[in-house]
Amino acid sequence: MSKKNTPRHTSLCEEETDIFFGIINRFIGYFTLESQKESMNDETLEYPFVPMDTRQVFRQIQLARQHLISTTEEPKNCTFLDIGCGIGNVLLVAEQMDFDVFGFEKDPYPCAIAQKMFGRERVIQEDIWDFSGYDRFDIIYYFRPFHDGATQRKFEHYIEDQLKPGGILIANRKMSTKIESDPRFRKLHPDLPVWLKGSGA
Repeated sequence: MSKKNTPRHTSLCEEETDIFFGIINRFIGYFTLESQKESMNDETLEYPFVPMDTRQVFRQIQLARQHLISTTEEPKNCTFLDIGCGIGNVLLVAEQMDFDVFGFEKDPYPCAIAQKMFGRERVIQEDIWDFSGYDRFDIIYYFRPFHDGATQRKFEHYIEDQLKPGGILIANRKMSTKIESDPRFRKLHPDLPVWLKGSGA
């Protein structure tokens, strides 16, 4: 179809999407700056709260959702964990896609913001290494939490082992490439860091 004959609502829809994502990113940007000022993380090892681009988050979670729907699994029956959830921006996207969301965050300031939105029963202040129950979740999401390569790779392998069979991993800014040859995992999209762990793993 030529541009001239493209229905008007299509371009309006794209324009509206741009506006909405722009508004979302402005709010996230404000709270990000505040969180980084107040961060109590050891920045020689850990990142303060750094948000993913909202469009990328949307695409990644949407892909996981589409996979579940294609296998007759209802998203509303699936649990979603954000490791190091910051202010809860990713949890908001997942919640709007009908997932049962849960997050934890070590840094007190962003954790308090997320708790105001989701409650203390869904967001807790916890350290990555102290948290137990990774194997309870259908989808695990993270955005690289560690500066140090050795620590980051140790974390990645730990999560890959903990994820339950049939679970989906959304792993942003991975350092280890072992998952690419791991027979337990299958990538769901050539360009997105989303993997399915085999049910027989």
